[in-house]
Amino acid sequence: MSTGSGADSAPAPTPPTLPASAGKSSMFASLRVRNYRLFATGAVISNTGTWMARITQDWLVLSLTGSSAAVGVTTAMQFLPMLLFGLYGGVIADRFKRRNLLFCTQGAMSLSGLFLAVLTLSGHVQVWHVYAAAFFTGLVTVVDNPSRQSFVSELVGPDQVRNAVSLNSANFQSARLIGPAVASALTAAVGPGWAFLANGLSFLAPLTGLLLMRTRELHEIKRTPRGKGQLKEGLNYVSKHPELIWPIVLVGFVGTFGFNFPIWLSAFADDVFHGGVGQYGMFNTLMAIGSLAGALLAARRRSARLRVLVGAAIGFGVLEILAAFAPGVWLFAPLVVILGVLGITTNVTANSSVQMATDPEMRGRVMSLYFMVFTGGTPLGGPLFGWLADQYGVRVSFMLGGLICAGAAVLVGLMLARAANLRLKVDLRRGERHVQFVPREPVPVAAVA
Repeated sequence: MSTGSGADSAPAPTPPTLPASAGKSSMFASLRVRNYRLFATGAVISNTGTWMARITQDWLVLSLTGSSAAVGVTTAMQFLPMLLFGLYGGVIADRFKRRNLLFCTQGAMSLSGLFLAVLTLSGHVQVWHVYAAAFFTGLVTVVDNPSRQSFVSELVGPDQVRNAVSLNSANFQSARLIGPAVASALTAAVGPGWAFLANGLSFLAPLTGLLLMRTRELHEIKRTPRGKGQLKEGLNYVSKHPELIWPIVLVGFVGTFGFNFPIWLSAFADDVFHGGVGQYGMFNTLMAIGSLAGALLAARRRSARLRVLVGAAIGFGVLEILAAFAPGVWLFAPLVVILGVLGITTNVTANSSVQMATDPEMRGRVMSLYFMVFTGGTPLGGPLFGWLADQYGVRVSFMLGGLICAGAAVLVGLMLARAANLRLKVDLRRGERHVQFVPREPVPVAAVA
C-alpha cells in the first residue's frame, strides 16, 4: 500500500478503500489559489492554440496525401518519443524544479508552431515537415507532460489535487471547443498557416503566467538527487502497487486502441458523410462538449473510484462500436458527445487515482510511466487503425478499436476485483442491486484442512 500524500483515501484495491466514500466538493475549488489561476489562464490560451494546430495539422496532411494512414503516421510521430523516452522524462521531472522545466518546454513548443507557420505561409510546406514538427513536439512533451502534471500538486497542495486534475481536463476541453471552430474557419478562409502562427504565439500566455507566480506560495516537494537506478526504482515502485498497475494498463489499451479520433473523425467527415473540413471541426467540437461536461462532473467528486474507471471504459468501448455503424450524421453526432463524456471520465479518474496513490517524490516517474503507456501506444495504434480505415473502411476500424477497449476494461475490472479479494454478485430480485462486487467470504479452516 502506498504511503504517499492522499494514499489513505486513494482507491487502492483492498476492501476498505475500493468503494471510496462518495461526496461532492466545490467544482472550482482550486481556482481560489492565485498561482493555479495563473497556470490555468495561460493553459487555456495555449491549449486553444494547440487544438487549432492539431485540427489544421491533420487536415493539412489529409489534403497533401489523401491518406488516412498518413494522418496516422503524423499522430505516431508525435507520440513515438513518449514511447521511446517517456520514463526518462519522469526522472528529469523528479530531479529539477518543475517550474523551470516548464519555461523550457513551453518555449520549445512555441518554436515548433512558428516553424510550421513560416513554412505553410510561404507555400513551401511538405508532409515531411509536418512529420518533423510532430516528432520535435513529441520530444518536448516527454519532459513537459510529467512536469506539468506533477506541478499541479505544488500549485494547490495535496488536498486539492483531484479537483485541480479535473479542472485541468476541463480547461483542455474548453479550449477544444474554441480551437477547432476557429481553425476550421481560418483554414477555409485564408489557409492553414495562420492557425499554426496562432499556436506558436499562444505559448506566450503560460510563459507569462509562470513568471508572475509567487514562488514562496508553492508547495515545494523534495527533489530526487542524481543517482543510479532511478528509472528502475520507479518501475519497481509501480510493480508493488496494484492500485497503480491496473489503471495504467487500462489507459494503455484505451490510448492505443480507442483514442484514434484524428483518423476516425476526419475519415467520417471526408469519406462517409462528405462534409469536409467544417464537419470535421464540428465533430471535434461536439466531442469537446462531452469531454468538458465529463471533466466538470469529475471535478465535483471527492474520490476517484476504480469502479467508475472500469465502468466508463466499458461504456466508452461499447459506444465506439455503436458509433461505427451510425447510418447518418443525425445519430453519429450525439454519440460523439457521449464518447467525449466517457473518454474524459476514464482519463481523469485514472489520472487522479494514480497521482493520489503515489508518494510525492515518486510522482514524476509514475506519471511519466502513465503518459508513456497512455500516449506511447499511439505510434502503434495510429498507423494500424489508419491502415485499417484505408483497407477495410473507417467503420470497421472504429468498431475494432471499441471492441478491444471494452474487452480490456472487463479484464482489468476482474483483475482489480481479484486483487481486492472481491467477487461478482448477481442478484435479479426486485429492489436489489443486480450486479455488484462484494468481499469474498473467507474459507473455513476446516474446509482447507
